[in-house]
Amino acid sequence: MKAEIGLTEKNSGLVAKVLNTLLADEHVIYTKTRNYHWNYEGDNFMEMHKLYESQYEELAEIIDEVAERIRMVGHHAEGRLKDFLKLTNLEEEEYTTVQNEQVRNLTDDHQTIVRVIRKDMDTLEKSKDTGSIDLLTRVIQQHEKMAWMLRSYLP
Repeated sequence: MKAEIGLTEKNSGLVAKVLNTLLADEHVIYTKTRNYHWNYEGDNFMEMHKLYESQYEELAEIIDEVAERIRMVGHHAEGRLKDFLKLTNLEEEEYTTVQNEQVRNLTDDHQTIVRVIRKDMDTLEKSKDTGSIDLLTRVIQQHEKMAWMLRSYLP
């Protein structure tokens, strides 16, 4: 059933495209964070294990909100891993159990997501979709905070 929420088909398609790319980025960083949670090795294992767990739980909430927003504007959310890997702005690095490498990788990813969202918000301003713009504002804040917390571990 078509969403009759005051967006043109063109604008809702643009919103869905932007949000599906964000959804792909969120899945990649979620998976990377989960991997580091499982595979960290170091003298502060429990601290890093809990930090990564709190972040992947927050990322799971973001994933759900983004996917639901795509559905609200009348489109389907991507859900296949191969589609996420085609759409994402993030890279998958080689496996590492080293704290500084893990933290640097995640920090870079969070900051990349923030930069991409800022650019996409300029595009979405033209669509007049205040609901998606509001969501993206909250997602930026969440990623900025996660990046800040991770940066505090870097030398």
